[in-house]
Amino acid sequence: MTEPDCPLCERVAKKGSLFIADLGVSRAYFNEDQFFPGWVFVVLRRHAVELYELGPDERSALIEDVNRVAVALNRVYKPLKMNYELLGNQVPHMHWHLIPRLPGDPDLRGPVWRVNHTARQLTAEEVHSRILAIRESLGQSR
Repeated sequence: MTEPDCPLCERVAKKGSLFIADLGVSRAYFNEDQFFPGWVFVVLRRHAVELYELGPDERSALIEDVNRVAVALNRVYKPLKMNYELLGNQVPHMHWHLIPRLPGDPDLRGPVWRVNHTARQLTAEEVHSRILAIRESLGQSR
């Protein structure tokens, strides 16, 4: 089920250059802003806003998808801590932000939302390389 004006419903329908992997009930995408290296989105394939809108099996499958991506990011980035964010205040479609928190992080104890920064865009080659590393860690080739 999709919502006509939902930007994530449109994104999930297309794979694009930031697509990482098809998971169980979701897809993983690389965040364009890599100020925090390894920032990834896990987006529910169908439109839903709240966890309680999912049945127990779908909710469990989504949490497993999030966990698989977190494990993959841990292998690739070796963070001190993984942050998990499920907000939906700006984009009301269920999506998780997974953010590896690394040494040298400007505010390791605070949420990334409070760090005023200029978005860091990687080159196409860097994006491709990092996506491939995450895919390999997930055990997927595409």
